[in-house]
Formats: sequence, C-alpha cells, structure tokens
Amino acid sequence: MTKGQGFGFGLGKIKELQEAFKKAQQFQENAQTVQQELEQTTVEGSSSDGSVKVYMNGSQRPINVTISDEAASKDAEFLSQMVMEAMIDAYENSSEVMKNKMNEITSGLELPGF
Repeated sequence: MTKGQGFGFGLGKIKELQEAFKKAQQFQENAQTVQQELEQTTVEGSSSDGSVKVYMNGSQRPINVTISDEAASKDAEFLSQMVMEAMIDAYENSSEVMKNKMNEITSGLELPGF
C-alpha cells in the first residue's frame, strides 16, 4: 500500500459510512418504539358470520376470543371453522398493521452504496 491509498475510502466514503451508521441507529430506535406500539395495539378478526371474534395485539399475540351464544350452541365442527376464520382474519389484520408500521419507519431510509 502506498502513501495516501489508505483502505480505499476517501473522506466522502467515510462520511457516507458515518451517515449509514446514524441511520441504522435511528432505525433501531424507531423499531423499538414501533414494537412497543404494536404490543399496545388491539386488532380484531371475525368469522364470516361474525359469531366468533379473535383479538390480537399488533405483534400477533392472541389476547382474547369471544364466541356468541348462537355459535356456542352449534356443533364442534362449525365452531372450529368459525374460530379458524376469526383467527385467520385477526392474523391478516395484524399483519397489515405491522406492515404499515414498518413502512413508516423505513420510508426515506436509503443507505448509500459502497
């Protein structure tokens, strides 16, 4: 290595690297905030007939299930189907909330090329 070559980084690249580290740190802080917000968010999913509702937080952790008296009086196969529909709906709604929150913190996050 000759004098002045360094490691192939000019001052511009060092500044880009420093900026990238700042953005990464900001992203990490924002991600932690979003995670806390998601844990406090309640998302509902329901069966096609509305007789079963599943509640999850934004991190997709189940919180509660409600079953109408009408659904409870049906056979086990029907009830299982309604619970499954409500779970899928809650999961999809929770995924959408999570995706939107992640898009919020990643928008404008462009790391320079090296």
